[in-house]
Amino acid sequence: MTPAIFGLAGLTLSADERAFFRDADPAGYILFGRNIADRTQLRRLTDSLRAIHGRDRTFICIDQEGGRVARMKPPEWRAWPAGEAFDRLYDLAPASAIEAARLNARALGLDLAEAGISIDCTPLLDVRQPGAHDVIGDRALGSEPMRVAALGRVVLDGLAAAGVAGVVKHMPGHGRAGADSHKELPTVTAGDADLETDLRPFRALAGAPIAMTGHIRFTAWDAENPATQSPFVIEQVIRKRIGFSGLLLTDDLDMAALAGSVPDRAARAIAAGCDIALNCWGKMEDMIGIAGALPAMSAATAGRLVRALVATDPGKGDIAIQGALLAERDALLALAGART
Repeated sequence: MTPAIFGLAGLTLSADERAFFRDADPAGYILFGRNIADRTQLRRLTDSLRAIHGRDRTFICIDQEGGRVARMKPPEWRAWPAGEAFDRLYDLAPASAIEAARLNARALGLDLAEAGISIDCTPLLDVRQPGAHDVIGDRALGSEPMRVAALGRVVLDGLAAAGVAGVVKHMPGHGRAGADSHKELPTVTAGDADLETDLRPFRALAGAPIAMTGHIRFTAWDAENPATQSPFVIEQVIRKRIGFSGLLLTDDLDMAALAGSVPDRAARAIAAGCDIALNCWGKMEDMIGIAGALPAMSAATAGRLVRALVATDPGKGDIAIQGALLAERDALLALAGART
């Protein structure tokens, strides 16, 4: 198995994609708006991905956070609130905010499960910092580490109740970055003691099955390499200091924060200690290059992948209860004027 997650170009699998995926046997797939038209089409597509290797439990992921980051959009699917909505409610009523976040995640997970999607790349555990770039902004669950952890935990629980696994991101923390890593490499110069704030939510949820790195350079830890490609950050900070032992994905390798060819970026990330290289854009040349550049998946990564998928079940959720969940959520969000 190739330790990579690949995207695809359109609404259906092409013959070339099907043949390549069959031979490369990637760890999984990621979907974007270009792959999504309606409920029937999307379920057919995810079924076709599972059929390539005949695995009921296949890593099929999407970025469906809510707010600005949502690949499944109205009018076919409902809109979902950004993380900031639950942060605002927490100011007024912490227990209500926690319950609203759980209900929201479960209801959102039902949409994904119905579509045959097993993994949602949320929650963000990035601690929002004043003066940082707004690439995180209202996506964050707050600016207080333990509030972020409490809300993040119930997002994971709510998704799991629908048969979907979440991905905590962006380790070891994107909240104080002064630039958008989609466009350039952010450099964070905060000292080690200050960075402890960023680590606390990730440490609190270190038992999560899946996490994603951030393409950020932390000069206190590694003045040369972004976290995704830093052996020190991955081994000493993420694995040891945070204590994360689950499946570690890179953020999208196509982002301009990283230098070099896409296959080279993938190889450097795997060599640094990431489990899985994430390549989003479905460009066949890049995917072939990545498959050729990476070693076969290690036994350790294979074990983490199995554990990440064990609780996923696209048939677990009952979409018929979604309305009731959302009615409860909206009654709670209305307390803070945070209704979607």
